[in-house]
Order: sequence, then structure tokens, then C-alpha cells
Amino acid sequence: MTKTKFAWIIVLVATPLVALAQKPSAYPAKNQSAEQQATDDAQCLAWAKQNTGIDPAAIAAAPPPQAGPHGERLRGAARGAAGGAVIGELADGDSSKGAGVGAAAGVLAGGARARHNQAAQAQHAQAAQQQQTETYYHAYAACMQGRGYTVD
Repeated sequence: MTKTKFAWIIVLVATPLVALAQKPSAYPAKNQSAEQQATDDAQCLAWAKQNTGIDPAAIAAAPPPQAGPHGERLRGAARGAAGGAVIGELADGDSSKGAGVGAAAGVLAGGARARHNQAAQAQHAQAAQQQQTETYYHAYAACMQGRGYTVD
């Protein structure tokens, strides 16, 4: 894996976790005391968790989804090698040379496809986590607004 690809993977994994941690700010609109705001905040967080069934702390703590480190890549490479061998044999006519070259090209293509699929699955899982967190904080905001706070 090149350094650039590794850096992008780190960015893709780390960025949504930062976004997941953002809670809306609530400001007293009816002269609520700091103590009252702390009480309302705690009660609205609990209410949002109970009514949505979502716990943003558990979402943020969940490890990023991963396929087996070699399983999907090996399967993709094997499928690519088999397909490449057949194509290479048909294109070259010399079964040993053409099949070998085709198989090598197929290994590379199959492995790349598997990495792409794995990255897409991780991105989909992160988007689902972000949506759950937004749902939770929307409920929290509604609760705080109902108690006389301005939320942004």
C-alpha cells in the first residue's frame, strides 16, 4: 500500500469520528440558570437516547468495519487470476506464456477491485453511523427547544 493511499484511509476513518462527536449548542432563551441548563441537558440527552434507541457514545467507540485482512483480497485476486489466465490463453494462443501473463494481470485487477469494495463498505458504514448520530442529536435539539432553549 502506498503512503498516499494509507493517508487517505486514515483521513476517511478519522474524519467521520470527529463529525460524530459534534453536539448542538443550546443557549438559555428564558433566563434558565446554569444548574437548570445542566439538568435539562442531561435529561434531554437521556430522552433522545431512549426515544431513538441510539447511543452516540457507543457509535463513536465502535471499531471501524473491516473485512478480513486477506480474505476478500485473496478471493478477488484468485478470481482475477483465473479470468486473466483464460483471457491470456485465448489472446496469445501459447497457453503457458499467455495464461501466466493474463493471470498476473488478473491478480492485480482482482486485488484492486477487492480493496475498492472494502473501502466502499467502510464508507457506507460510516455514512450510516453519521445518519444515526444526526437523528439522535435532532431529538436532543427538539427536547431542548421544548424546554425553552435556542439550539444551533
